[in-house]
Amino acid sequence: MKTIQETVEIIISRTPFIEEAMYEKLINISSLARVIKPEVEEILGKKVKSGAIMMAINRLSPINILRIRKNIKSFSLKLGDFIVRSDLYDYTYKNSSTLYKQISILFAKIGSNRESFFTVSQGIFETNIVISANIKDVFEKNLANEKLLHSMDKLASITIKLPKTNLEQSGVYYFILKQLAWANISVQEIISTTHEMTLVVKEGDINKTFSILIDLKKM
Repeated sequence: MKTIQETVEIIISRTPFIEEAMYEKLINISSLARVIKPEVEEILGKKVKSGAIMMAINRLSPINILRIRKNIKSFSLKLGDFIVRSDLYDYTYKNSSTLYKQISILFAKIGSNRESFFTVSQGIFETNIVISANIKDVFEKNLANEKLLHSMDKLASITIKLPKTNLEQSGVYYFILKQLAWANISVQEIISTTHEMTLVVKEGDINKTFSILIDLKKM
């Protein structure tokens, strides 16, 4: 049977934001104990005093947070250059056999144009495409008969070159996205390859996003 301490650790560890906020002393322990009290009692199948939960919270060790921070700090120093693109458009289409054919035709037309931004992310039911403004007309003409589910304009992107060690380091994407979430920046799309990560945001957020990522390299 689980103890109060074990139960509290399980609940807290499920939410990295809470764990890190506790480490930074940004959370009122008494309030947190009241919030998780019903779940603790449900798991244990009995009534538990808030004071006992508070004691369990105070005993939690920040070892996981410290370990992740140490590894991330070493990782962030190895981040490569940032590549910024503006005036982007984001489209989401329903998947179809003709959609793939049209995308292939477009790749053949503009694939060698280094000034063009053209990324495709294929899901099970829909395909997302982000393009630069210079190919917007030819793109929309080629896909005019496809079912458009959603579109956005006035977007920008930052591509981050990741070191080879990113495959072994846990928490990389969480650590980067957490900084943006705390700054209330909405990431419209995430495009990734083995050693690249591209974040698509609103043009109005691009300067703040760039600043946050630059600070990340200085950690």
